Amino acid sequence: VIERPASALKELVENAIDAEASQIDVVLIDGGRKLISVTDNGHGMRREELLLAIERHATSKLPDEDLSQIGWLGFRGEALPSIGAVTRLTITSRVHDSDEAWRLTINCGQVGGVHPAAQTPGTRVEVRDLFFATPARLKFLKTPRTEFQHASEVIKRLAMVRPDIGYSLSDGERRTLNFPAGGTDLFDARLNRLAAVMGREFTDNALLIDATREGIRLTGYASLPTLNRTTNRMQYLFVNGRPVRDRVLTGAMRAGYMDVLAHGRHALAALFLEM
Repeated sequence: VIERPASALKELVENAIDAEASQIDVVLIDGGRKLISVTDNGHGMRREELLLAIERHATSKLPDEDLSQIGWLGFRGEALPSIGAVTRLTITSRVHDSDEAWRLTINCGQVGGVHPAAQTPGTRVEVRDLFFATPARLKFLKTPRTEFQHASEVIKRLAMVRPDIGYSLSDGERRTLNFPAGGTDLFDARLNRLAAVMGREFTDNALLIDATREGIRLTGYASLPTLNRTTNRMQYLFVNGRPVRDRVLTGAMRAGYMDVLAHGRHALAALFLEM
């Protein structure tokens, strides 16, 4: 599960989204090697739920145990145990109807116990010294700047899916991303979020897409042919709220613009497929 700081960050932010947070704040120091901190204002966890959260294959996100009705981003019960096995992990959480907060620490897989703590309603997860228990894996990481950019891309993609949630990203000294939560209208909120992520030039030169066929709905925005790039890096695809990279979908984009774009040019798009 955990290959680099960005993959750990993705799991933690998805947990915050599943907790119905309306604000998620992320801090990465040294590209995530020294610290990954994710703070949310979601439901929070009680003492017994903290202990359950670090058990492998244990999850509270499948109340009916029906894998065909998955309504959450995370449900396998793998992320936190995997992160705790190779880092110094601290989870501090407080539910909204309680005056008590609890802190759980894990050091390279060893649980240090649950203790009272100070925390506003919600959860803060701190991952320190990534891969300190398996230092050989550190040599496969890129520079702190590159790892930070990978993490920033994770935040951008998740922010595009949920414009109703506010996100921020900091390197410990300055805030590099700040996406305020959008309004109640999905299309307006999504357009404003896409402008923040992809640039106002995209939203000023994009067409709204909203089509349904055989129970499958496609929404989003695609650029006019006059707005294009030399790579397809600005083509974002999501299936059921999850960022995906799929050659078939990318090929369909290329075919759709084949007659109006020169060879080697690519349109910009943010498309959301619901099945």
